[in-house]
Amino acid sequence: MEQAEIQRIRDSFAAQSMMTTLGAEMTEISKGHIVICAPILPLALQQQGFGHAGLTFSLGDSAAGYAALTMLPLDMEVVTAEIKVNLLAPARGERLIATGRVIKPGKRLSVVTAEVHAEAGDTRTLIAILQGTMVPVSA
Repeated sequence: MEQAEIQRIRDSFAAQSMMTTLGAEMTEISKGHIVICAPILPLALQQQGFGHAGLTFSLGDSAAGYAALTMLPLDMEVVTAEIKVNLLAPARGERLIATGRVIKPGKRLSVVTAEVHAEAGDTRTLIAILQGTMVPVSA
């Protein structure tokens, strides 16, 4: 990827107040592939002390969406048209790692997926998978 493409992704991510609130950071950027990590903070717990499904979903949706954005021209953005989540295990640990990737890029629709893992010490557990559709829009 060219530096302008990477900077566009970083600038867009920095503008998301939700990701800032969650303490999320983008750790990998390549064509069709994004990784976002976030700590499981006390503000994002559910009643049993696990990371809330909303945290899991938010990270997975953003990772999948930014993966789609890596495939588009600089004058385009994306919005989520629909996305489904399968929650597989509780979000136990110190942080979540969401890996988004593009399954099928397109000019009108992009099919995307994300896997979200919980990290507890040296152990990573797959806790959710997401699949959805992103729609390119003019910036």
